Amino acid sequence: MSFMGTESRHRTGVIDWPVFFSSVAVLLAAVLPLAIYPAQGKVVLGTAFDYLTQNFGLVYIVAGIFALVFLMYLAFGRHRHIVFSRSAQPPLFSTPAWSAMLFCGGIGTSVLYWGTVEWAHYYVAPPFSVEGQSPEALRWAMSYPIFHWGFIGWAFYCLPGIAMGYVYYIRGASSLRLSEACALVIGERYRKYLNPLIDMIFVVGLVGACSTGIGLAVPLIGTLVSDLIGLPQGELGFTLDIIVIVTITLLFAASAWLGLERGIKRLSTLNIFLAFLLIAFVLVVGPTLFILELGLETVGHLVQNFVRMSTWTDPLASGNFVESWTVFYWAWWLALGPFMGVFIAKISQGRTMQQVILGCLGYGTLGCTLFFMVLGNYAVYLELNGIVDVLNQITQSGASQAILSVLLTLPWSTLVIILFTVVCIIFAATSYDSAAYTLALAATKDMSEDAHPGRKHRIFWACLLGLLPITLIYMGGLRPLQSAVTLASVPLLVIMVVMSWALWKGLSEDVRSSQ
Repeated sequence: MSFMGTESRHRTGVIDWPVFFSSVAVLLAAVLPLAIYPAQGKVVLGTAFDYLTQNFGLVYIVAGIFALVFLMYLAFGRHRHIVFSRSAQPPLFSTPAWSAMLFCGGIGTSVLYWGTVEWAHYYVAPPFSVEGQSPEALRWAMSYPIFHWGFIGWAFYCLPGIAMGYVYYIRGASSLRLSEACALVIGERYRKYLNPLIDMIFVVGLVGACSTGIGLAVPLIGTLVSDLIGLPQGELGFTLDIIVIVTITLLFAASAWLGLERGIKRLSTLNIFLAFLLIAFVLVVGPTLFILELGLETVGHLVQNFVRMSTWTDPLASGNFVESWTVFYWAWWLALGPFMGVFIAKISQGRTMQQVILGCLGYGTLGCTLFFMVLGNYAVYLELNGIVDVLNQITQSGASQAILSVLLTLPWSTLVIILFTVVCIIFAATSYDSAAYTLALAATKDMSEDAHPGRKHRIFWACLLGLLPITLIYMGGLRPLQSAVTLASVPLLVIMVVMSWALWKGLSEDVRSSQ
């Protein structure tokens, strides 16, 4: 390990006050009107979501294809052996610890939420004009969740990580910030003006994207807790959601305070163990053969149709599947991409470009696939065999109640619900303590390789991360969450293009100088 002793012995970077204050001001300017006028805000967000997805959906589809293809070129091209380190040191973390931090930081509770019920939305309203609730609809319903949580999504995470890792470790940038990854294109003349703007957009976009994950996690955790304590959730309602958010915030604030080594790494490792214990239990006590057979068929169906799914834009406007789901997901991954890029670059010190790319795409996709195959296939089994009416419960009572009903069918259901709740809470904490750490990085200048943002700085962002989700949950429904993340992704889409151009320009300059 390159961390010598505790984090307190390392130098902390200096807060970039212009980025700090401008980011906080923009966030408050966005949140306060939504909190004061939730009904009007919900309409505005919904209108913006429809406009962006219907008119610019093609841009997101092309961006996803580009990110994956570009990364494959880098992973197997002449640059694959570049080591992300300024000195000849071994990797900062072991592969198990690195992959655990990578997965937990990038996923959060959403993988448990969508892993159980996402198929149901596609089964009822499938793509490609397929008849709903038919055998063909089921094949697409099981394939699309893995597609949305697979290679292209993780490519949106990995590409910023490669760009930032390259400019920080190889080009000697002074800090791990999004603006540094764009510097080769911006040029020295405009950096003074554009760097603070880029970093502010990054901070605002990250908070908006994280709000979607917390907004999905909180009602689910609230439903599970209500069942455990025997209190109908309706009796507490929004109050219980606030309690859950405060609890999660305190947990990931504590982890952010402890830092990478003592906080984020340990919490991620614990969570991976508990999460896969949960998955293994469901696989063993559930309909094992059905889960495995449907899982294998799903993977085969996805492989056969990956190109078709990646390029489908629905030009005949046969429905709104692409806009409501694929474009939304690519916007979500894209909005979180710079955050994960900073985090991936920070924890990947000592690894080659090829190791980072293949590890990120491989471990991330495999982990998500396991969750969707086991939890999703088990829920499908309950629906098809009339044990739990999952589709009706989602419509009548919401997805959180449907997930609870699925868990109640398992042996030792109380213990399972406790384990599921604990994993949900830790998943949320590991994802957002990473976000708090990265937000502090974005508002810190002159960071050396072994330095960290100040602890109080990290705690501030951890607390602020709970503000916008409270507002969006108060507004109610999935649409405000989808709208928030889509809006947050728009400027980051432009920055990703600039960042990719800068990465290519830097690599090309290195090749020419070595000849």
